Amino acid sequence: MAVSKSAKIEAEIEKVKAKIAEQQAKLKELEQRKIEAENSEIVDMVRGMSVSLTELPLLLEKLRSGETLGQVVPKSGAAEMEDN
Repeated sequence: MAVSKSAKIEAEIEKVKAKIAEQQAKLKELEQRKIEAENSEIVDMVRGMSVSLTELPLLLEKLRSGETLGQVVPKSGAAEMEDN
């Protein structure tokens, strides 16, 4: 007996669903790897700043609130205005 047209379509649907599931799993893995890579980059940047573990939360809070962290250097336009 010949396979009906609807059965062929159903088989193709199942194949596509399997491919979609495979791609979704691959996407989830890639997203996790990206997060891990970003976390590693953040750790490397923080370690490069030579900030102690006790100072780090204070530093991050200052950054979040927009406070300046050090010496304020005027922009070049501001320096020109003072000269005039």
